[in-house]
Amino acid sequence: MAIWSVAVLLLSLMLVPPARVSAASMPQLPEFVPVEDYTLYDLVVEDKFLTSQTKLVVIERMTVTHLHPDEPRLPTAAWFAEQDFFDNRLPQDLIRDFVAKTQQASRLETRFGFGVRYRFVSGEGGPDAETALLALPAAQRVQEERAVPDIIDRLAFSRVGYTVRGDQALLYVANPRPDGTGAGFLFWCVWRQKAWELYDTEVVWVSRPEQKGPGGRE
Repeated sequence: MAIWSVAVLLLSLMLVPPARVSAASMPQLPEFVPVEDYTLYDLVVEDKFLTSQTKLVVIERMTVTHLHPDEPRLPTAAWFAEQDFFDNRLPQDLIRDFVAKTQQASRLETRFGFGVRYRFVSGEGGPDAETALLALPAAQRVQEERAVPDIIDRLAFSRVGYTVRGDQALLYVANPRPDGTGAGFLFWCVWRQKAWELYDTEVVWVSRPEQKGPGGRE
């Protein structure tokens, strides 16, 4: 009888499927930004931010999920309608795709091609270890950062939204500066003659030197 009980126990253990770790319980790694988005990033940086004196661009490693420093909510289609961006001329499918992609931060890679050296930072920290080769030596970096036209510190990008047809794109770029000033912009791009063009720009927020208090941003 004892042998029979042991056999039944072993058989039951064999029939029980192995425990699986729930996907929901595993930490999700941020997805990478698609390669095609970098063409839009390069277009905006070259057209709106770079100058002939720019030598270095500091970029936030993770894409942004909020379009205003004082807005705690994630962007929604209803929020877009309230703001009257571009006089409500944006196609609805473009807004939906952009909003969907800004619900979660994605990780930027070393795929920028705007022709100027750049390095990634994460929040208030220093350069990311994997992009250390793109960072300047400390002494040179301090010298260049004192010359305002030489460095753009910093740019933060959103993911890029597209229309269903893929002929229009929307992205957000923020330029928060170390002195508390800066601005955030929405860029509307269109595909014409086999290339992307910047079609229109909307200022989302502005922070001026004399406006550093709670009401310092428009």
